[in-house]
Amino acid sequence: MIRNYIKIAWRNIMKNKAFSCINIFGLSAGLTCCMLIALYLHYETSYDSYHKNIDNLYQVGTTMIKKGKKDDNTAHTSPPISAALKQEFPEIAETARLVNLFTDEVNLVQYTTPANQKKSFLEEHGFIADPAFFKLFTYNFIEGQPDNALANPNTIVISENMAKKIFGNEPAIHKVIHVSSNMNGAHDYIVTGVFRPVNAPSHIDANFFLSLPGGGLDQYLQQQGNDFARNNMFYTYVLLKPGASAAKLESKFPAFIKKFAANDLKRMGRDKRQFLTPVKDLHLSSVLTSNVSSPASRTYLFVLASIALFTLLIACINFMNLSTARSSKRSSEVGVRKVLGAEKSDLVKQFLGESMLMTLIAFLIALLVTVLLLPVFNQVSGKNIVLSFGADKYMIGLFLGMALFTGFIAGSYPAFYLSSFNPVKVLKGKLTNSLAVASVRKGLVVFQFSISVVLIVATVVIARQMNFMRNAPLGFAKDEQIIVPLRSAAAKAMYSSMKSELKSNTNIVSVAASAYYPGIINPSDAAFYQGDGQTMADAKHTRLNYIDEDFLHTLDFKQVAGRFYSPQFKSDTGNVIIVNESAVKQYGFASPQKAIGKSIYYNVQGKQYPIQIIGVVKDFHYEDLHLPVTPYGFQLVTGKHDFNYLVVHAKAGSTTPALKAVENLWHKYDPNEPFEYTFLDDDFQKNYIADNRLQAMVSYFTIIAILISCLGLLGLAAFSAEQRTREIGLRKVLGAKVSSIVSLLSADFLKLIIVSIVIATPIAWWAMNKWLQEFAYRKPIDWTIFAYTTLITIAIGMATIGSQAIKAAIANPVKSLRSE
Repeated sequence: MIRNYIKIAWRNIMKNKAFSCINIFGLSAGLTCCMLIALYLHYETSYDSYHKNIDNLYQVGTTMIKKGKKDDNTAHTSPPISAALKQEFPEIAETARLVNLFTDEVNLVQYTTPANQKKSFLEEHGFIADPAFFKLFTYNFIEGQPDNALANPNTIVISENMAKKIFGNEPAIHKVIHVSSNMNGAHDYIVTGVFRPVNAPSHIDANFFLSLPGGGLDQYLQQQGNDFARNNMFYTYVLLKPGASAAKLESKFPAFIKKFAANDLKRMGRDKRQFLTPVKDLHLSSVLTSNVSSPASRTYLFVLASIALFTLLIACINFMNLSTARSSKRSSEVGVRKVLGAEKSDLVKQFLGESMLMTLIAFLIALLVTVLLLPVFNQVSGKNIVLSFGADKYMIGLFLGMALFTGFIAGSYPAFYLSSFNPVKVLKGKLTNSLAVASVRKGLVVFQFSISVVLIVATVVIARQMNFMRNAPLGFAKDEQIIVPLRSAAAKAMYSSMKSELKSNTNIVSVAASAYYPGIINPSDAAFYQGDGQTMADAKHTRLNYIDEDFLHTLDFKQVAGRFYSPQFKSDTGNVIIVNESAVKQYGFASPQKAIGKSIYYNVQGKQYPIQIIGVVKDFHYEDLHLPVTPYGFQLVTGKHDFNYLVVHAKAGSTTPALKAVENLWHKYDPNEPFEYTFLDDDFQKNYIADNRLQAMVSYFTIIAILISCLGLLGLAAFSAEQRTREIGLRKVLGAKVSSIVSLLSADFLKLIIVSIVIATPIAWWAMNKWLQEFAYRKPIDWTIFAYTTLITIAIGMATIGSQAIKAAIANPVKSLRSE
């Protein structure tokens, strides 16, 4: 029986090739979208799942309680928290701290060969970790032992790729390399371990780990002492003993903070709470907006999952519509089968079998296309997703189940509808498409195009927002700004000499240096308050940058009040500051002009220190436009070893010769260190990588969804024209013009498209407004977006319908009326 069903189903597929191709192509496109997005979602939800201790592994987070402001959750903790937790709570088996070298995107690594040849490399993703780190997290060591790899000072664990780059095929263990870091200083390290990265995602994307003892950070922390309020830069992890309750442990944290941190917090005018987050949940955490690596946006994942679902729904709707529309073609078959004794259940099985066969064909095509498109999809999404027929049997089985379920859903309505025909009416030729069936079909078309309209609006809104962020005024000159990192002591020492020579270059406007620049992480901060009756409890968190006297001019910051730094004022270092407008407002000054000459204060170890405001700059975006502008200050430093970046402002159109001049000077002063540079505008745009990827993925999947919708509309338009062939012939004989016939055939479908637009518009407006809430600065949604969307949708619909309408309208009426 089953064999007979398959044979008949295959015959029907081959008999109606155009109809079958539209259905199979639509289903395969929908399944391909679903498979790609499902792989993406599986990748995003599987972070850190490979660690052996994952079920008992937690990260300690901090809630900063601010007076008169919303509490701020952060993944960072103060340095002494880790040891105190292990000491205080017996349910904690082990703790470890981790800190990324956040002041350096890449670090200078140098190796001197036995032949005394010095090799230099730039390595990214560097971290400093406690000795117990590898007891908590699972790493596959191919050289050395994880338990004691970081036990001694000045030791380093590196990845296999880094080892091969530096040492080739030689063993890396016990070799000495020199690592220069703005954050941790320049030191020699002994390689005590080499790990092979697993092919699975982790929130810790490390290339190497440095031991904390022996570095500059360790020296700094020893000077600071066990302060539980300051230096919140560490990520702290705890491994709970089997059976221990994270919730019960968390409930003990208030008493823990009161015991260990109350005095430090009171002195700083702060308060905070600690909380636990399972490590397996960190990547999708909605509580923590930043972490070791950026957490995934749940909104983005919801958007992509919705697109996958709706794309598949559109393909199913195509199948239903085309199957029911062609019901008259198969009515005689149903009538004859019923007269010969076929039960309704037999017919349902027959028609469901046909849909299942089409779906299986579509599934095989979709699986092949998914494998072929995966490299392109990885490039667009920025992931390293792999689909292996051997290793990913579970996912392939899931896809097959999804395909069969899709076939059942797509084929169920046509199967039950076709099997319900009355054989007497069918064989008498009295079968007509009922009003109810036609209404359902129209309703499905409206639903289908409503989804397409929402996706088009989403694409337009995201594109406008991204364009707005790319072109929004940032409050400083970002173009033609060359950034040269100063990663080593030698590079920092040659800054002043390079600056002197570069300033005389005719292709260069100005040269400056700073600790940080807009668009990158700026970890330096302080809390300032006015002196009139205020205390540290009233202090406002302020980001700080340490600059030379030319930095503000080089980036063309706008002066609002006071003055900028100048060599004429020798006393500007240390006790004076230039702040932005937001700082003036939050400190409580009436205006920028009235803040000039006034002092603000900060506390260190309970002692108050004044600092005088000498200038105010116009607010500028030192972070991306997701975040609001907050207080920011610039302090002047003159030591040649204090800067992390050289900033060269090239003349417009002269970037290439200016860059060449910088490179030549670099090699002149330090021939052994590789020359590296970036452009400030490019660095700032890196903050929008996730948004750009979302835009690309939504755009591509929207195009596919529209294509599937148009395929269905094309099939329905062709069938409608076929059903009205004789009517069109009579109209033409009676003098009807081609234009009037095209309008007649297009009118019904055009009405459905317009209804779709009306339904989809408020839904799209609500959804995209919700998405835009993630941005502190955004391009509002206005009526022009919906006007464009309406024109695009109508144009797409009319182009699809019009081709069939014109084809029917210009057909020879003699042929269509010949059988009358």
